[in-house]
Amino acid sequence: MNKLKNKVAFITGGNSGIGLATAQLFAQEGARVVITGRRQEALEEAVHSIEGEVSAFLADSRDLEASKLAIRKTVERYGKIDILFLNAGIAKFAPMAEITEAHFDEHFTINVKAPFFTIKEAIPYLNEEAVIVSNTSIVHQKGFPGSGVYTATKAALRSLSRVLANELLDKKIRTVSVAPGPIETPIYTKMGRSEEELDAMGQQMAQQVPLGRFGSAEEVAKAVLFLVSEDASFVNGVELEVDGGLSQV
Repeated sequence: MNKLKNKVAFITGGNSGIGLATAQLFAQEGARVVITGRRQEALEEAVHSIEGEVSAFLADSRDLEASKLAIRKTVERYGKIDILFLNAGIAKFAPMAEITEAHFDEHFTINVKAPFFTIKEAIPYLNEEAVIVSNTSIVHQKGFPGSGVYTATKAALRSLSRVLANELLDKKIRTVSVAPGPIETPIYTKMGRSEEELDAMGQQMAQQVPLGRFGSAEEVAKAVLFLVSEDASFVNGVELEVDGGLSQV
């Protein structure tokens, strides 16, 4: 239970879903956890659900200065960062013919620009042998209809992780990605679809998964724990799919 003892972990979007499950697991493993989110009430609820040392900073991904400030506050409090998990993101599906500039800009701001500049702000404060984890998705491997903008953002994040694996090698910083498939998280309720549409989409996707079900946020969190722990000390630049085999067969 001490795989992350004395490590400082910074998790964006840590107040729900995969981010919260990861924060809870990291704390159980001895990490000092910092989470960010855009809703104060949700952050407070998350803090109460995490057993261990945890701090929460209000930071909407659209607000780059707020995200940078959260990094600086983390360093002021703990003096360093060992794990950076770029988890916050949105997913709203629409066919190409219906995509608007607002839809495009919102996705790239939250899913690409925000993690990019959060990483840039954090780099000077990352310890040697720190780990940066990006939450990507299997969508960029599959080409699901209606996911054009979302897929492009996740492909961009995956590519950035590869580049950083080379750029940060002098500090022995590992950069990796976790790519969830269909996971039961609140993100599906934020897609702008009706409950009936979501149910139909969920059933269709579950049928495509070789394991025949959605995964859980806790299952993704366990994969992230592996990637940031000493168990993965020689794992770098990779994208680990957590999708029940959907992207593989």
